[in-house]
Parts: sequence; structure tokens; C-alpha cells
Amino acid sequence: MRSVSTISSNVAPRVRPTLPRLPVPELRQTLERYLASLEPLMREDERLGKASYEASYAIRSKRAHEFEYTIGKVLQDRLYALDRASPNNWLDDNFWINKAYLEWRAPLLVNSNWWLAFHDDELVPPSALTGESSDSRAGITLWQIRRAAWIVHRVLDFKEQLHSGELHPETTRTGIWLRQSTSKMFNIGRLPAPLCDIVCSPPPADSPDARKLLLTIHNWFYAIPVYHQTNSPTDVPQLMSPKEIAAQISAVVLDVEQRLTSGESAVPIGILTADHRDHWAANQKHLLSLDPKNRKSYQTMLASVMGLSLDHLTHTIPPSPRTSHCPQTISQQTLDAHLHTIRGHSLNVSNRFYDKPFTLIVDPSTRAGATGEHSPCDALVPSIVAEYGIVQGVDEAAFEGALDGTDPGGWERLDWIVDDKIRKECDAAHARALKIVEDSDDSVLWFEGYGTDWIKGIAKFAPDAYIQMVLQLAWYKTRGEFTATYETVLTRMFKHGRTETLRTLTNDSRAWVLRMVDPQSTPTTRYTALQRAIQTHGRLTREAATGKGIDRHLLGLRLMLRPEEGEHTPFFEDELFERSQQWKLSTSGLSAGHLFRGTGGRNLK
Repeated sequence: MRSVSTISSNVAPRVRPTLPRLPVPELRQTLERYLASLEPLMREDERLGKASYEASYAIRSKRAHEFEYTIGKVLQDRLYALDRASPNNWLDDNFWINKAYLEWRAPLLVNSNWWLAFHDDELVPPSALTGESSDSRAGITLWQIRRAAWIVHRVLDFKEQLHSGELHPETTRTGIWLRQSTSKMFNIGRLPAPLCDIVCSPPPADSPDARKLLLTIHNWFYAIPVYHQTNSPTDVPQLMSPKEIAAQISAVVLDVEQRLTSGESAVPIGILTADHRDHWAANQKHLLSLDPKNRKSYQTMLASVMGLSLDHLTHTIPPSPRTSHCPQTISQQTLDAHLHTIRGHSLNVSNRFYDKPFTLIVDPSTRAGATGEHSPCDALVPSIVAEYGIVQGVDEAAFEGALDGTDPGGWERLDWIVDDKIRKECDAAHARALKIVEDSDDSVLWFEGYGTDWIKGIAKFAPDAYIQMVLQLAWYKTRGEFTATYETVLTRMFKHGRTETLRTLTNDSRAWVLRMVDPQSTPTTRYTALQRAIQTHGRLTREAATGKGIDRHLLGLRLMLRPEEGEHTPFFEDELFERSQQWKLSTSGLSAGHLFRGTGGRNLK
């Protein structure tokens, strides 16, 4: 009989896969694809009487040819050299997070932060869904606390299992990508700075702040422990149970209630993070200079594992003239009010810390969702984490034998020392935030005529490409013109891969739209045109996903220019070059899943 050790020694260890490096595309290939992407815009200019297609194409083709054999070759060689010097990825190591996010000065509210609106939890009692409860304290309800504690526990459980390899182990490429991406979601924050922000580094694993949750109620910030204390720095911290997390939240709620009863009100520091980034940078510098306590509170907020905002009011909006068949008999205004709650509205816009990459939001009716600062990772990553957090509903039994109401201790106020300048800046930032909210909207139209199964099974089309064509048609029918269109394609097959742009407006998509609005076109002609447009979209998707897109390459080439040495090129100065990247129609998508009522992402410059 063989010994166990003999059997084990004959089993080859599973080789850990590696992700390939993101390639630097060939220059000529990129230029050819770039010219092809300009064709629908040039044809549209001709249709509108601006310039002939042949003349416009000849100009751009000549510029591309000259670029390729002059400065373009120099820039390409510099990009190759940068790639050789980059440890992981020529794009992500050097440019992407700054150019795509941190240099952008627009407020994070609406403009940049992603958001997810969750479906209601079927295990929450119907009586709790009204948000009106006799057990309410400071406007916070019992089931609001339970659902918040439950989802926090689930999200952090996903984090721990991913880290330990129990979920999506690093023996798969998906595991490598997801673990590397998810690690950027927790224990960090975005720091405002003039011209370009900074993403702070996570604290040491044994830092007490790393084991805390940032809790916001009535515009006050608190830190509560969500991991048990360890006996030594080498011990692995144990995640608290949902009941223990709920006890910590409840203790804070009681403290908030006492503060309100005494007539105290919070200085809404959180609203400063929703402001223009240069305004926030100046205010943050002033705020930290006022007192060492402010710096300590701020450091705890940045280092905290994630955020939780409990709103004390359930947002409602008047009935809308637009009606749709929403699921589960929910009204359109209730659905839209939920989306507005997660995006931000006049009643809760200050009850946030917008610089955290992941913040859970729960209101008194237990409506929930999440939002986060976008730069550390792409929005698909938190949507995967959030799905794990809500796929199992609240187990009421997990809260049985709840703690007897005694203060569990460990939580702390994160208060601020402020002056009149900060108070005035908070008022001004709040006014600006309300203008942003009032100038934006979000809604979901539930279309039940057909869906993904019909598109794939009967029409035999890829659902994403099909919907992209629908968006092109809808834009044209409402605007009377075409526009450059942005769609995100993940490059996660590469080491530290992020995204590439798919330019959805093509000659073929434009041709299909024009046939759809032409009353003389036959159904057969329209269908054939749609087939061709979707085939082209599929090819562009594959190219973008495999590192053969054009926009990231063009960005890299542009950044290789040395204007301080007098370098410039008409290729990058072309009006059409700029217009081809003005994404009036931005179609970035998140996982729709079966657990989200709606999702939203950043607006693009």
C-alpha cells in the first residue's frame, strides 16, 4: 500500500497562470483604424453641406501618412522604450489613472462616481419597506440597520475569501484579475491636490484604522470596528458577525439621537468632497491646518475599509407623466426616487464621503445601493462585489439574541474643528452640488417586449451590439445627427489591464440608421444593414479587448510628444481629431444582473 506522501509527490503542482502584457499596437494599424473611425463623421459633414467626403478624407489620409513617417515613428519608438521600462503595463503604470481620472477637476458627484441601486430584499418584512417604524431612532430604523450590517458583512466576507483564495483563486486568470482589482477598492481614498489628485496607499495590515468602517449619519462621521481585535500584529483579524456590526451601528445611532436632541447639528464636511477638485484641495489644506484632530479624523476616513451612509429620510418624488411597466408592481416614481437616492439628491447629498472607492447606502425603507470613487478600479469590479453582498437576503436569525442594548464600545466620533471660512465653504459647496443634481437625471425604462433571450435565440445577434445599434438610432431620431460614441471594452486579459474605447459610430452603423429612417427602405434591406453593422461592432469589440484598439494608443503617442522642445504635429491638432473624441453619447455599461434596479457611471470629458 502506497503512503500518502508517495502519492502526493507524484502529483504535479498546478502552475499559476500569468497574464500577458498589454501590447503597444503597430503604428500603421492604428492609423488605418483611426481613419476608418473618422469616415462616418466625414460623411455626415458632407450630408450637412460642410465639406465633401473625398476632400476631407484626402486631408486626413495625408496627415496620417506624414505622421507615420516623421514624428509618429519617433513617438512610437519612445512608447516602445517606455513599455520596456514599465514593470506591468505601459498604459496603467504611467498614464491612465492620472489622465482618465485624477487630473479631471470636475466634481465627483454625477460626473465621475459610479453607482448601483439594489433590488429590495425579499426577506425584509413588508412593513419595514415603508420606512415608517416605531423603533426609529434619529430617523434610522431597525431593519435599515440590519440590512446595512448584513451587506457590510457579506461584502467584507467576499474581500476576505478572495484574499485567502477561497473564492476565485489565483490559479485562474479571472482570479488574478479580480483579486488585483478588488484589492484597490478597500482601505484607500482619493486625496485632492491642485492640478492632479492622488490615491493614497492603504495602511499597514495591523493598523487599527484598517479594521474600521466609515459610518455617516445626519452628516456626522463615525468610525466603527468591523473586525475583532487581535492579540498580536501577526494574527489574522476576524470579521465581526452581522449582529456585532449592527450593535456598533446602533450605538452610533443612539449617539446621533442624543446630539440631535441637544440641538447640535453637524458641519457637513462631506459636501466639500462633492465640490470642484481644486476647491476641495484648497479647503482640505485649510481644514487640516486648523487642528491636529482634523488630520487624525481625515486619516482614519481614508484608511477605513469602506464607507456606509445611513440616510434618515426616504426620498420621494411626485408622479411622473411617463409611465412604464416596472417589475414587482413598483411605481415609476418610486423606482426613480430610489435611483436618485443612490446618485444623490437635495436631502442626502451631504451625507457622503465621495472620495471613498466603495460606500454602501441604505435609507429608512431599506432601499440600498452603493457608490464609489472611480479611479482605483473599473466599475464592473464593485458590481461583482456588490452582487455577492446582496445575493443572499438578510437572515433574521442572524440577529436573534441581539445584544442587550449596552454600548459595545470601540466606535468613535470623527469630528472636525472648523472656522467661519469652512462653514461658508460648506454652504457654497452644497449650493453647487444641488445645481449638479438638478441638472442631471437617472431613470430606468423596463422594456418587456423582448430581451436578451430573444436577441440571442431568435434574432441571432449579440445583445450588446444590438442595443448599441438601438442607441445609435435613438440618438439620430431625437437629435437629427450622428455623434462620436464611447463604449467601454475591458482589457482584463492583460496584466493590470483596464479598458479600451470602442468607437460605436461606424460607417455600417450609420448606414443602418439611415435605412431605418428612410421610408423607401425594405425590411430585407434594413435587416441586411443591421447584420453588417453588428458584425463590424463585434470585430471592433474583439480588437479592443485584445489590445488592438486605437484610443489608448493615440493617447500614449500624444503624451510622448515633447512640446517643451518645440515638438508638435498637425495630426493631433486637427479639429476632427478632437471631435472624434468628444463623446456626447457615452455608453459605458455595468453588470445589469438580476439584483440591480439600475446602474450608472461617469460622464466623459
